[in-house]
Amino acid sequence: MEFSVSPVALSCLFFLFLITGTLAQNIGSIVTKDLFEQMLSFRNNDVCPGKGFYTYEAFITAANSFSAFGTTGDDTARKKEVAAFFGQTSHETNGGSAGTFTGGYCFVREGNQMGSGFYGRGPIQLTGQSNYEGAGRGIGVGQDLVNNPDKVATDRVISFKTAIWYWMTAQDNKPSCHDVIIGRWTPSPADTSANRKPGYGVITNIINGGIECGKGRNDAVENRIGFYKRYCGMLNVPTGDNLDCYDQRNFTQG
Repeated sequence: MEFSVSPVALSCLFFLFLITGTLAQNIGSIVTKDLFEQMLSFRNNDVCPGKGFYTYEAFITAANSFSAFGTTGDDTARKKEVAAFFGQTSHETNGGSAGTFTGGYCFVREGNQMGSGFYGRGPIQLTGQSNYEGAGRGIGVGQDLVNNPDKVATDRVISFKTAIWYWMTAQDNKPSCHDVIIGRWTPSPADTSANRKPGYGVITNIINGGIECGKGRNDAVENRIGFYKRYCGMLNVPTGDNLDCYDQRNFTQG
């Protein structure tokens, strides 16, 4: 069968490419199965409580529910977002030796499960009832995660979806991690006063700033940076500036 494409259609397609920086791209064009296995090879080690839980297929299914995730901007921007997402989530689920930055995705549930049932679960270690409620609404399962929080630790796709929802969603005075890493976030006067500058360090502040940021050099922030640098190296993209949050006020402090 023969077909032709009109010059007008080609022009529209080119214009779309200029605006979006992508042409029919999806996350799987960057995160191949081989790359996923290389980045997260430790996750199926016998010492990992989460062995067998985090699969490539679940990640791709979840990621494809968020059309802008890993698909926004040029090739470098898309790859930096992938490196940043896996850098942060690898730290959250790390079970490897200190300083190796290879032990990500070892855990599904946090070790300290005292208190309410809304303790950390999944790649981002989703924590707190408000986040379970917001994630449930955001991924289209309503109150399911409030009624059964352990779905985040037993349903592979939901687990990844909650992590990506958190990544893509601005909350209160925090920008989304997505907007920060693709360069869409402009600091407010309050952010500037708090020394919060565009870069990977602000993402750490978004995720766990109350514990890790504004406290000087510490191992947790170093670990997040180490994972990010490793993945940027694997994807052959620069890390950018402002990687830490050592002298940033956390967002709860205004």
